[in-house]
Amino acid sequence: MTEKEKSALGLLYQPFDGAELVAERAAAREKLFVFNRLSPSEAEKGREILRGLFGKCGKMFTVETPFRCDYGYNIEIGERFFSNYNFIVLDEAKVTFGDDVLIAPNVGIYTAGHPLDFERRAAALEYAYPVTVGDGVWIGAGVQILPGVSIGNGTVIGAGSVVIKDIPAGVLAAGNPCSVIRKITAEDVKKYR
Repeated sequence: MTEKEKSALGLLYQPFDGAELVAERAAAREKLFVFNRLSPSEAEKGREILRGLFGKCGKMFTVETPFRCDYGYNIEIGERFFSNYNFIVLDEAKVTFGDDVLIAPNVGIYTAGHPLDFERRAAALEYAYPVTVGDGVWIGAGVQILPGVSIGNGTVIGAGSVVIKDIPAGVLAAGNPCSVIRKITAEDVKKYR
C-alpha cells in the first residue's frame, strides 16, 4: 500500500516517503506561488489557477491572497464561497465546503495530525482525517479547525475559536475548545435592520 493510499484511509503514513506525495505538494506550491503574486485586477486568472488546483469548485467563488494549501485536489468548495486573507488548508484529507461559506482572515483548517507518542512522531508519521463545513457557515477571524471535524449548515463559529469536535447546524459556537453557545433564532434576523 502506498503512503497516499494509507493517508486516504486515515491510517498512519509517511508524507516524505516516496515521490508521489512530495511531487504533488511541490506542484501545488508552484501553482500557489503564481496565484499569490497576481495583481488584484487578475481575479479571473486566479480563479482559473484554483479551478486547476481544487478537486471541485463552484462557478462563483473568491479566495483572497495569500492562500496556502498542501495538495489542493482534496479541497472542494461550493457556490459563492469566500475566504479572506491568510487562509491555510492542510488538505492531507478531504476538506469539503458547502455553498455560501464565509471564511474570515487568518483561519486555518488542518486535516493532518501526529501521534502522541514520541517514537512514531520522530519517525515523521502522521494521520489525516477529513473536515466538512456545511452550507451557509460563517467562520470568524483566527479560527482553527482540527482534523475530523464537521460543522453543520448555517452555523457561526466565533472569532478565535479552536474547533476540536463536531458542531451541529444552526448554532453560534465559540471558545477554546469551541462549544455551542446557543441556537441561531428568528430574533437574530431582527438584530441587523
